Amino acid sequence: MGGAGVATPRVLIVAGSDSGGGAGIQADIKTVTMLGGHAMTAITAITAQNTLGVTGVHPIPTAMVIAQIDACASDIGVDAIKIGMIGSAETADAVADRLATMPGIPVVFDPVMIATSGSVLADAGTIAAFERLMADAAVITPNAPELTALTGLPTGDHVELAEAALALARRTGTAVLSKGGHVDGDVVRDILILPDGGRTDFSDPRIDTRHTHGTGCTLASAIATGLAEGLALPAAIARARRFVRLALLNAPGLGRGHGPMGQQAARLDAIPRPRNV
Repeated sequence: MGGAGVATPRVLIVAGSDSGGGAGIQADIKTVTMLGGHAMTAITAITAQNTLGVTGVHPIPTAMVIAQIDACASDIGVDAIKIGMIGSAETADAVADRLATMPGIPVVFDPVMIATSGSVLADAGTIAAFERLMADAAVITPNAPELTALTGLPTGDHVELAEAALALARRTGTAVLSKGGHVDGDVVRDILILPDGGRTDFSDPRIDTRHTHGTGCTLASAIATGLAEGLALPAAIARARRFVRLALLNAPGLGRGHGPMGQQAARLDAIPRPRNV
C-alpha cells in the first residue's frame, strides 16, 4: 500500500473543508500539489467560513470518512497521511482503527482545535479521542494553544514550549513539533522534540502579515509530502517551513480578516532540497 520514494508521492489528507479556500483540505491540496505530490482526500467536515471566521460546521458521517480512506488506499495507494480537523470523537476512533491496518505509513497529525479566527473546531470529546491518533503518528504538530490544551502546561515562551512538547512526546511515544508562532518575539522558533528527549530547533525571522490563514494545515501537509518522498523527519520539516514562508510572502491579500496564503506562488524550484539527515 505504501512505497516511500515513488516518483509521485501519494498523500492522503484526512481533514475538513474550508469554503474560503484558506485552510483545511483546500490548503492541503495546494501544498501537496505545489510540492510535486498527488493529494487524495477523506473529508471529515464541511465548514462555512471565510477570512473573518467560521459560521457553520457540518460533520461528515464517520462511515463516509472511512469509505473515502478505503477507496484511495485500495486503488491508488498511500505513502503518507496528514490528519487535520477530525470532525468528531467517533470519527477519530474509526480513523485510528483504520490506521492500525495500514502499518508503515507515516502519519502527520495536526491537532486542529481552533481556527485562526478563533472559532472552535473540536469539542472536549473529540480532543480526548486524539490520544490514539497521536500514538499512531510519526509527528504531532501543535501550536502553543493546542499544546497547552493537550498537556495542561503553559507555553508562553520557548522554554515552556519545549517542556510541554517533551511531556506530550513522552506521553504519546511520538515526536512533537511544537510551533512557536504564538510566542512573542521577532523570531519564530519551532522545536522538534523526540520521546527520548532529542531536540532540533528551527528558527527564522517573523514575517509581519495578517494573511496567515492555513499556516498549520500547510506546514503539516508539506511535512507529509516530504515523508512520502522518503525524507527524514528533520529534513521534511526544514523544507516544509521554507514552503510556508514562501507562501506567507506571496499571499494574495484577499479578504478582510486573516487572509489565505499564497501556496500557488511558492514554487518547488525555489526550495532547495535539504540534506536527508
